[in-house]
Amino acid sequence: MTKTNAVRLIEQAGLPCRTAEYEYDESDLGGLHAAQAVGMPPEQVFKTLVVRGEKRGVLVFCIPVCCALDLKKAAKAAGDKKVEMVHMKELLGLTGYIRGGCSPIGMKKSYPTFIDETAELFDEIAVSAGMRGQQLILGPDDLIHYADMTVCDLTE
Repeated sequence: MTKTNAVRLIEQAGLPCRTAEYEYDESDLGGLHAAQAVGMPPEQVFKTLVVRGEKRGVLVFCIPVCCALDLKKAAKAAGDKKVEMVHMKELLGLTGYIRGGCSPIGMKKSYPTFIDETAELFDEIAVSAGMRGQQLILGPDDLIHYADMTVCDLTE
């Protein structure tokens, strides 16, 4: 198992976590395959989306893989008028991660980060460990505090 930067950072912070590996499926754009592969309900597995706000610039949103990001709610949460998804070709340069392996932990820069309020309903949630085919599973409160996330309603 590859120990990613995201996993190293969480372990260095002394936070309890575990990882789960699975065969990445190129056709799984929404993350439902990841949830099924690691044996967790889709509501407990969170994808990391990167958007650009009109005023605030790059912003990061984590939502359940079974949901869609509501861009109006995202903009409101960020205190911006309008946000739009960044182009896939920009993702690596902005975050250090590729699509399908984007983690809210250990990005190249620290961006304002938001997580859907449903994360707090669970004892543990999964986010990408920073590479395709690996999930980092930890307590939502630990993730929220470590990544300085704002908790809000973000889904359609």
